Amino acid sequence: MDPLVMLCTAGLLFGGLYWFVCILGSADQKGKRAVDLSSGSISREKVLDKYKQYCSFFRRPKEIETAEKVPAFVDTFYNLVTDIYEWGWGQSFHFSPSIPGKSHKDASRLHEEMAVDLIEVKPGDRILDVGCGVGGPMRAIAAHSRANVVGITINEYQVKRARMHNKKAGLDSLCEVVCGNFLEMPFPDNSFDGVCSIEATCHAPKLEEVYAEIYRVLKPGSMYVSYEWVTTDKYRGEDPEQVEIIQGIERGDALPGLRRYDEVSDIAKKVGFEVVREKDLAKPPSQPWWQRLKMGRIAYWRNHILVTLLSWLGVAPKGVVDVHEMLFETADFLSKGGETGIFTPMYMILCRKPELSSPSC
Repeated sequence: MDPLVMLCTAGLLFGGLYWFVCILGSADQKGKRAVDLSSGSISREKVLDKYKQYCSFFRRPKEIETAEKVPAFVDTFYNLVTDIYEWGWGQSFHFSPSIPGKSHKDASRLHEEMAVDLIEVKPGDRILDVGCGVGGPMRAIAAHSRANVVGITINEYQVKRARMHNKKAGLDSLCEVVCGNFLEMPFPDNSFDGVCSIEATCHAPKLEEVYAEIYRVLKPGSMYVSYEWVTTDKYRGEDPEQVEIIQGIERGDALPGLRRYDEVSDIAKKVGFEVVREKDLAKPPSQPWWQRLKMGRIAYWRNHILVTLLSWLGVAPKGVVDVHEMLFETADFLSKGGETGIFTPMYMILCRKPELSSPSC
């Protein structure tokens, strides 16, 4: 073949490849591109090793149950998945019921606004978002309520992403982000007018420990709402298929162990809360929350091809493909958990911290 023809052909091939990467990897409203995928605070050369280390936790289940090991385990998980979540899902790392005629983004925002409405805060109040991630819910809550929102996350990379998004959204005057462990929060007693946690406390090895810490920082008479990941009354621990689904969810989402729905209120009462209301927000007439996962399967395969290509080209770190595949498998377990009704990611519990007792005469 003529050298000039070969050169032109090679140019066309590489040009096509370049535009393929640019088109599929271009930034959208989420602000993330495939070519920007990283693994948080983990250096490129250690991504694959950290992924293998993460997986090894589930070959040693007793180690997961050790409370002092869980924060590092969760931090590793979010270093591995934060960019992929944000790229493929958006800035709100949670589910919400589907709403006919509403986009997934709008449905998520309404789900977040409901949380802050439930705790009855007013403009200027100081509220806490426990496990804030990159701050999608925090920004929605601040914009809706005009309260001052403090978010806490254990992952330093998420802190940087959240602060960047807050500034870009023009909400940095209302939103503050702190890096810390929600089992040992760096806040004084009785310092918040309200607290919310959206699908975050499932990462706690013992729910009573995080609830006790939330109780400590909440002002007397104020409210706390949580959307919890739990197994439902349909779950049967003697059914191998159901056990496989629940273990798949735990394995793919850095969970030390899912709790039963009927344990949550007892734990809240144990630490001192008054339980005002509890409800599984996934139950009818709510539309299936897992439909978003099923509808995203085509997008997953498109993204997986792109991630594989970027990894092969050396643009994405080695190990990112493995993480992406793990998340796809987890999505399948989550879908099955929703379809069978044995799992819900939105068991809502609304609590109040009792008012201080008046001193006796």
